[in-house]
Amino acid sequence: MSQSRYIMIGGFLGAGKTTSILQFARHLVQEGLRVGLITNDQGAGLVDTAVVRSEEFPTEEIAGGCFCCRFNSLVEAAKELTAKDRPDVFLAEPVGSCTDLVATVSLPLQNIYGDSFRVSAMSVVVDPVRALRILDSGPAAKFSENVIYIYLKQLEEAEMIVVNKVDLIDENDLERLNELLASRFPGSRIFNVSARSGKGLAPWFKAVYESKIASDKIMDVDYELYGKGESLLGWLNCSVSFTCKEEVDGNSLLYKLAESLGQAVYQSGAEIAHMKMTISPQGDPYEMAALSLVRGGEQPEFSHRLTESLEDGEILLNMRAEAPPDLLRKESITVFEEILKLQFGANYSIDHLEHFRPGQPVPTYRMTAG
Repeated sequence: MSQSRYIMIGGFLGAGKTTSILQFARHLVQEGLRVGLITNDQGAGLVDTAVVRSEEFPTEEIAGGCFCCRFNSLVEAAKELTAKDRPDVFLAEPVGSCTDLVATVSLPLQNIYGDSFRVSAMSVVVDPVRALRILDSGPAAKFSENVIYIYLKQLEEAEMIVVNKVDLIDENDLERLNELLASRFPGSRIFNVSARSGKGLAPWFKAVYESKIASDKIMDVDYELYGKGESLLGWLNCSVSFTCKEEVDGNSLLYKLAESLGQAVYQSGAEIAHMKMTISPQGDPYEMAALSLVRGGEQPEFSHRLTESLEDGEILLNMRAEAPPDLLRKESITVFEEILKLQFGANYSIDHLEHFRPGQPVPTYRMTAG
């Protein structure tokens, strides 16, 4: 039986995992390989899934829990993609608040399903601004110690640490971050990249594709602290359909929604871990604008833009913040009313809205050292 390559790319919320994975998928297709993507979220209605499907990659979404807690669903998703598209390579993006993935996902997949999968080393993508704040004894972006525990554990299990968005910091800060990472996580290879521009990606792609998972990355994890960290994060997934009286600039509409919502949550004293939004014309999921906000007090950034105006469409919103879920719900509803109805004169309906805190992680399997 032929083996498919399984590559998991983790990292904290807002690090740029989806952009990195899309670049990796394009690279593999250019190399003549078939690619299948697997996305993951605690809830349903995932922006990442909509974005990757808009680029017409075969994709399966696992909702309702992390890969570690939905391990059998991960295997079934791979089987579904295999039946339809026979990928040579699976690229999997776990939930950004999860850790301990080598012991609970990579090694079980290799040990139980090794005839089907050849599992690559674990990569963890980091946002350099957030990483410096946490590692360099600076203001840790308002996150509590239990959330930072998850962040540091992600780095501890990484065989490859991918410092993304290097164009956002100056050379001195990047050098300082590389020194901190090398000192604190000496067993990891460090790559400096910009997934948006493509800078530095080729050496990382080559290294991870040729690698194999190492069992010595199994960590000691305090699941009580891990669970507390997860439970401090508020989660909101929402979909909204709308109709305007005349054509509007969908890019401008999306930006104003994201800007207003980001400011409202930031001014409430909460810390945004990641907010993503998309807008698509009704009936055309392949045409979309998408943007993200990875810290409070900053401006949203586009990854995709609409090329034409629209009269009606669908908006997807995913927001993760260290904040009460009810606050995220309240601010989202207020902003939709103020921007969609009052500024753009749209009729709209909230078709799906879920807001919650993730539950205690309970892995299906967990391999131990030795």
